[in-house]
Amino acid sequence: MAGPRLEEAAQAALDRRFMAAAIRLSRRNAGRTSTNPSVGTIIVRDDGAGPMIVGTGVTAVGGRPHAETEALAEAGELARGATAYVTLEPCAHHGRTPPCANALVNAGIARVVGAASDPDPRVSGKGYAILRAASVEVVEKVLAAEAAEQMAGYLTRSLKKRPEVTLKLALSSDGKIGRKGAGQVAITGEIARRDVYLMRAESDAILVGIGTALEDDPALTVRLPGLENRSPARIILDRQIRLPETSKLVSGIDRVPLYVAACLEADPHRRAALERAGVRFIGTETYAGVVALPELLEDLAALGMASVLVEGGATVAKAFLEEDLVDRIVLFQGPDAIGEHGIASPIDADHIPAGFRKLRDMRFGEDSYAEWVRP
Repeated sequence: MAGPRLEEAAQAALDRRFMAAAIRLSRRNAGRTSTNPSVGTIIVRDDGAGPMIVGTGVTAVGGRPHAETEALAEAGELARGATAYVTLEPCAHHGRTPPCANALVNAGIARVVGAASDPDPRVSGKGYAILRAASVEVVEKVLAAEAAEQMAGYLTRSLKKRPEVTLKLALSSDGKIGRKGAGQVAITGEIARRDVYLMRAESDAILVGIGTALEDDPALTVRLPGLENRSPARIILDRQIRLPETSKLVSGIDRVPLYVAACLEADPHRRAALERAGVRFIGTETYAGVVALPELLEDLAALGMASVLVEGGATVAKAFLEEDLVDRIVLFQGPDAIGEHGIASPIDADHIPAGFRKLRDMRFGEDSYAEWVRP
């Protein structure tokens, strides 16, 4: 009896290994696949000399073709009798192209190992049912939690009808996020800032309040060699349209989209001037004199956005926390203090809201990093 159990354990370990690779692959187009998730697919066959990858695919920019289609095209005839590792259940609904579940069957795939389940009612359980009906072996939920974390934006948008919200703050050693009237204050070092650029590159949008836009005059782009074209859309909460036409945000609009969330009563002349510059407006409802955030997030989901990185400032961060709209908290902390004129952070590592669990701790030079998520 030891033999079969050992064989099963070895196969399970192999499945985890290749699924982990598929999850890493899926990051390639994160934030660039519109309403579809960035899925990774790896096709592996073993002709007796050990497992060999014969095809890889990731959801294409814009959302089509799907990862399975890309991987099958690369594998060609080598897909017949092989195993496909897919980070999300293969789709089962017909559009202009056949479902991925059928494509796997038609290619002769013998075994499918899946990770996360798809909450889309057009898919949920149906993709696996198509495979099983064609006598394809199916193994579900391999590294499901890890895959779900990677595509949390898509899953949140599907289940909650709004994007996943990540609140990112950089804190000084004394818990401040800036200094009043000082513009941008360097709190963390170069390595941590590069990690922030990677976070931006994998997001659909970055959001800040008009206070931060006026005080810091940020560009809110990805400034890493080779990844400049991965800058996500910028969203500014600006009810009264105070954003200057001379700001870096407006001047970079030819390269990266800029949305301003403004109320109906805002100055129409200011709106017209920014619209001529290329700014896109999102009409917002107000509650107690501020932007109604739940409704705004619904509008962003309708625009196809699945992940929003909230970068500031303190008032906006506090509002998202109080509305219970934050799904992920990321705190960077630098080694230096700002002092008595600093702007206090609305949150720190010792005061994380209930319902979050710590996911990871890291170091970037002298800076610390901590991340919490909600289930």
